[in-house]
Amino acid sequence: MLIRLNVIKIMAQKSNQIQVQSQQQLQTLSPLQILVVKLLELPTVELEDRVKSELLDNPALEEGKEETLENVADELSNPEDDGDTSYNALDDYRNDDDIPDYRLQEHNYSRNEKVEEIPFSDTTSFYETLKDQLGEHDLDEHQRQLADYLIGSLDDDGLLRKPLDVIADELLIYMGVETSVPELEEVLQVIQQFDPAGIGARNLQECLLIQIRRKGQTLEGKQDPLLLVEERIVSSFYKEFSTKHWDKICQQLGVSEEQCQQAIKEITRLNPRPGASMGEVIGKNLQQITPDFIVDTDDDGNVSFSLNNPNLPDLRLNPDFSRQLKEQTGSNAKQTREQKEAVIFLKQKIDAAQGFIDAIRQRQATMTSVMKAIIELQHPFFQEGDEALLKPMILKDVAERAKLDISTVSRVCNSKYAQTPYGIFPLRFFFTEGFVRQDGEEMSSREVKKILKEVIAEEDKHHPLTDDELTKIMEDKGYPMARRTVAKYRMQLNIPVARLRRE
Repeated sequence: MLIRLNVIKIMAQKSNQIQVQSQQQLQTLSPLQILVVKLLELPTVELEDRVKSELLDNPALEEGKEETLENVADELSNPEDDGDTSYNALDDYRNDDDIPDYRLQEHNYSRNEKVEEIPFSDTTSFYETLKDQLGEHDLDEHQRQLADYLIGSLDDDGLLRKPLDVIADELLIYMGVETSVPELEEVLQVIQQFDPAGIGARNLQECLLIQIRRKGQTLEGKQDPLLLVEERIVSSFYKEFSTKHWDKICQQLGVSEEQCQQAIKEITRLNPRPGASMGEVIGKNLQQITPDFIVDTDDDGNVSFSLNNPNLPDLRLNPDFSRQLKEQTGSNAKQTREQKEAVIFLKQKIDAAQGFIDAIRQRQATMTSVMKAIIELQHPFFQEGDEALLKPMILKDVAERAKLDISTVSRVCNSKYAQTPYGIFPLRFFFTEGFVRQDGEEMSSREVKKILKEVIAEEDKHHPLTDDELTKIMEDKGYPMARRTVAKYRMQLNIPVARLRRE
């Protein structure tokens, strides 16, 4: 939105001050655009919670279809039509279901939904296990809110990799909960007491230290000299430990080589991924990932998709609020102070409700445009499911096809997932850099990484290949690239340098 502002500049010229008025154009976001941006960043489950929260907070907003002539005509002509939220990638999004779907969540599915399409698990989730342990601690309601959000922010390894100041901002923006980093730190220390040891650590170093100190607690006050050495190694020589410089650690510790080696051996037995140790009950892999899109492919290779929001209700303005506002503003009599305040209240609530409805519609339209563009650009993959068929694609390509800003596409693709016949993928999965072979053929960098990974997997682990050697092998296979590119791809594959791969 462009806003014209008259700007008065005061310039000092010698001892005199001259006022100069000029007109400038400044670009700013409207409140509606800010709301759309925030909603775009939310995955499906969080969006549903946000809508339900808005329904509770704003009495001018209610669930249900807007009363229009078209809706009435549809109901009269198709009184038993259940509707369908699916559509071809070239069709417009529409939902003709008359009953708000989240009323049906008692059965955990809507009447239009194919139950078998949504993965589920009948085991206790990773997060439910942690929340059960939360109930064993004496926390007030505010602390419990913070703990719930912190637990939900853990990654698949059970670690909290998101900074606490960012979490504090998210709590304020998305949940209206005001907190501070020290307050979050205090609650996080409670979570770090949970089982398995290491849960809630902010990095691998803290994860190992928690486990070492937990072992010390089982000794009932007695000090184990070996545990003291382990803690010193992780706290003071973590960099050397992570790069396997064992000799350097032993020299600087001032303990016997035997004791040093035993301590290192015990540390390597610790669990760097306490969340994954819970096996199939890990939450995100089964229950916590809810796809934002459902993509289907028929026998003829036609690809269709739908937004996966069965629990998202239709929204409309509360007709009672609209009627009261019309009655209050339509009266010619002089209004009292209370009546004026009532008009202001009604108008604020109605404007907020209408703005929220418009923002939801704009979010759905933007999500649809982005997914449609991704499917069109990566159509062969969605037909076959072969990762090698992914074409080079960057945010700019999707933005141009969807006629959207790159930052908007980035927000849509962040933390969003698509369920396909070949599995559930994050939208970022479909983006890949381009690479040109010696013969001039363009291919995705993901395919090149796959070949590089295969080369490393087949190496002699007693004499692993250096980045220079990998560069030469890749060139011989028809993939010429600089050594730094090989190193970058290797790091993106989470493969360590040759020295750390040696067995």
